[in-house]
Amino acid sequence: MTYETILYATTDGAARITLNRPERMNSFTQKMHEELRDALARLAADGARVLVITGAGRGFCAGQDLNDRAVAPGQAVDLGESVEKNYAPLVKTIRALPIPVIAAVNGVAAGAGCNFALACDLVIASESASFLQPFCKLGLIPDTGGSYFLPRLVGTQRAMGLAMLGDKIPARRAAELGLIWECVADDAFAAHIDTLAAQLAAGPTLGYARTKQAIYASPNNTFDAQLALEGAYMRECGFSEDYREGVAAFKEKRAPKFQGR
Repeated sequence: MTYETILYATTDGAARITLNRPERMNSFTQKMHEELRDALARLAADGARVLVITGAGRGFCAGQDLNDRAVAPGQAVDLGESVEKNYAPLVKTIRALPIPVIAAVNGVAAGAGCNFALACDLVIASESASFLQPFCKLGLIPDTGGSYFLPRLVGTQRAMGLAMLGDKIPARRAAELGLIWECVADDAFAAHIDTLAAQLAAGPTLGYARTKQAIYASPNNTFDAQLALEGAYMRECGFSEDYREGVAAFKEKRAPKFQGR
């Protein structure tokens, strides 16, 4: 597929998807959803061991582009169909990827764009970035997993405040709330993302995959079920080449050279 709304590249095991509609703050269209599905499906074949998602220009993603809907004023539209067809599969795919996914939030992340970022494993924001849930301004609810992510990240009260007030939250405040992992100065942001991506691309990919699965399973598991899951994943990882290399590197007092298997 030739991409018109995103950029895609893979270098040394690090894949990068850039939402590329800067004139519309990288807002989602049907075309962008189609291209994202195609790019995400390419990761394994391209040997990606980490994925970075960011935005072109001054924004990360402003959510759904309302101009993409051919709806006459006052006409009803089935937003549930849009969630089921595009947004739910998108965040499910991100969560299920067997590699770390970094949201490099370089500017405003609003609505579905905010929750798309929150679906990623690590959210790193530039200091000038911001996050907001403007659904309440339109009489809607947080979608794209927002109603799931928010209370788990910041607790019920803060989730209610974010969802019902729709205030813009600066990146530094988002980090203080636990909404994101880290806020980085603008002039250091690009280099920091590249360093982190390289670190994860050279890491124990199977271990990262099972770490993701274990942590995301935890809220819905009993204590005993989670311990059983840990046992199963530890058994699998213990037989991996990366574990053997990690132990050898530790004994030899050198940096490990993981192969991702």
